[in-house]
Amino acid sequence: MIKLLRSSIFAGIAIGTAGFGFLASGVQSEAYGSLVGAVLFSFGLLTVVGYRLKLYTGTAGFIRKNEVGDLFLILLGNIIGCLCVALLSRVTPLEIQAAAQNILELRLRTGALRCGLLGIGCGFIMTTAVQFARQKQYLPLLFGVPLFIVCGFTHCVADAFYYLCVPVAFWKAHALQILAVYVCIVLGNLVGCNLYRIVLAKDQYDA
Repeated sequence: MIKLLRSSIFAGIAIGTAGFGFLASGVQSEAYGSLVGAVLFSFGLLTVVGYRLKLYTGTAGFIRKNEVGDLFLILLGNIIGCLCVALLSRVTPLEIQAAAQNILELRLRTGALRCGLLGIGCGFIMTTAVQFARQKQYLPLLFGVPLFIVCGFTHCVADAFYYLCVPVAFWKAHALQILAVYVCIVLGNLVGCNLYRIVLAKDQYDA
């Protein structure tokens, strides 16, 4: 369990670092920023795959029934890792907190249900990218990460980083709404990560 948690925390640090770079690349509005930032975000998943770390969206599509409980521990570790990087948003001279708040405000306007549905698209892309990366084919990963960002699909670990960067005062004012949105994104990612299992015939995958 400790080993799993440490791997999950490191994965969260990787995604948090990628998210930091994404925000720093120029996200200063309600939009999703530059394509450069979206491409830079690929660093996070490349790190996860390269070090074989435990990321919620990189694991959920391959988890077995007796390992479902591990997903909660993985997500917790991912969030802790994101928090470690998010603390840097308190000291950087860059407008990271404002950029993160813009994203969170967009999530709240979009609403929990629609954010959850958008999470399905992200989950599908992430499982596909990781599946190919396990076969030493990295182009789907390099294209997949910018794709989910450009499409506005929601990623629960990336969002954890953004939300943890937001000023505490904003959290106090919208805590319940933020949590509702986040839970829906987590569930949407879970469905999307397992979309291939739901749609394809059983003999086409290893479950």
